[in-house]
Amino acid sequence: MIEVHLPGRNRTLRLGCLLLDINGTLTVDGELINGVADRIEALKKKLAIYLLSADTYGRAQATADALGLEFIRVNAETGGVDKRDYMIKLGKERSAAIGNGCNDVLMLEEAALAIAVMGREGCCSEALLRSDLVVADINDALDILLDPRRLVATLRA
Repeated sequence: MIEVHLPGRNRTLRLGCLLLDINGTLTVDGELINGVADRIEALKKKLAIYLLSADTYGRAQATADALGLEFIRVNAETGGVDKRDYMIKLGKERSAAIGNGCNDVLMLEEAALAIAVMGREGCCSEALLRSDLVVADINDALDILLDPRRLVATLRA
């Protein structure tokens, strides 16, 4: 669990789950971004982590296997609803979500903590608008979770 109080906002985050998009978030063109595996391994000690994707590049299961995580395939047409519903099932009030695409918007909107990644594959503008934080790289997002004082520095009122 990650617990962090956000001064001036009368809000304490108690995160137990992390839902991650794969394509454009953890990978570029289906290939895992350097540094992600080590950070995910460290975060497994604090959070239950789930990979959700419609699997554009057909490499999602291999990515999940390499990271030792569960892969949840979402429908290519209804993936946004699928991702949101999966998070609600886990408990949105204790979930962090990281994504970049249109099918991440509903998940980001409902998450207790939403982080958009504006990486090399781009980021949907709606994902930016529904997020608490925007970062340039997935490793920055994972580092924020590994050192929650960064959340305080950015999200305090």
